[in-house]
Amino acid sequence: MIFETIANTGHEEVVFCHSKDAGLKAIIAIHNTVLGPALGGLRMWPYKSEQDAINDVLRLSRGMTYKNAVAGLNLGGGKAVIIGDPSKDKSEVLFRAFGRFVNSLNGRYITAEDVGIDVNDMEHVFRETEYVTGVHQVHGGSGDPSPFTAYGTLQGLMAALQFKHGNEDVGKYSYAVQGAGHVGSEFIKLLREQGAKVFVTDINKDAVQRCVDELGCEAVGLDEIYDVDADVYSPCALGGTVNEQTIDRIKAKIICGAANNQLATDAIGDELSRRGVVYAPDYAVNAGGVMNVSLEIDGYNRERAMRMMRTIYYNVGRIFEIAQRDGIPTYKAADRMAEERIGIIGKMRLPHMGNGAPRFQGRMRGQ
Repeated sequence: MIFETIANTGHEEVVFCHSKDAGLKAIIAIHNTVLGPALGGLRMWPYKSEQDAINDVLRLSRGMTYKNAVAGLNLGGGKAVIIGDPSKDKSEVLFRAFGRFVNSLNGRYITAEDVGIDVNDMEHVFRETEYVTGVHQVHGGSGDPSPFTAYGTLQGLMAALQFKHGNEDVGKYSYAVQGAGHVGSEFIKLLREQGAKVFVTDINKDAVQRCVDELGCEAVGLDEIYDVDADVYSPCALGGTVNEQTIDRIKAKIICGAANNQLATDAIGDELSRRGVVYAPDYAVNAGGVMNVSLEIDGYNRERAMRMMRTIYYNVGRIFEIAQRDGIPTYKAADRMAEERIGIIGKMRLPHMGNGAPRFQGRMRGQ
């Protein structure tokens, strides 16, 4: 069953990592390395079953292939998940054990932060492998990628506003933001800096209250966010929130946020297109984080990273152009853009097999 699942998704390699002493149960999925080594974050989540964890890592790693391709990076797609509760199961030995598994892949997979993981966790991983990004600046890293993901999301939003309304005046419109975590809160700050009206919800009530007290947002209930009369719906938490149960409730004419896999099904994307709702494909919009950490491979430079974020505006605009040209929904246009690039480069390259050579010059691993 597992091999059939992997075959159907086109993955090159799936690694199951287990260390009883460290309490580690993790999965690393490498989807495609035609463009280069697979770069993708590490997620820690209390999955209800091992099958749920497998399904999630396969879905997310495939998404990274498309995200990195559309972003114009010379990187393939991969992802890793640790089965566990990030609020109580973290330890130094857990992450160091995971780092050893990453190191055993000799550079085929490069890890980074994702849901449930922070820069402190990456420090432990970094002690066992150089194939890690998002580490602290003292090690030549870029630190927390959340501000860059948020800034990139703003670029995607501006492209969507330009396409729909012919202007990029962010502050002129209202936003229903679902999720006030690391990325969501940074995105909300950017919206409020431009004077935008922001409605916010999150499972963490304290995070919502901070947005109200410090940023002047209006709080709404978890389920009520879909009924808010806002110009833009911005999913910035977990995926699948645009679905059969919510599509008729969402009043926004633009959907643009930082969450992964926002559309529950392709049919939802088709229906949004039919209704004239502009959907900015998530993996093109939220590529700022991976763009930022990718620069660590050749030597990180913050100014270069900020310039790189601007390309998201042009990438999303290009997706809208393809959608109009070919008469297809924007999610299909994004896939087409990614697949065309992978196909062209694939004629030149074989999958990246890893050679154990250092990829982060000038960086000394901590002891």
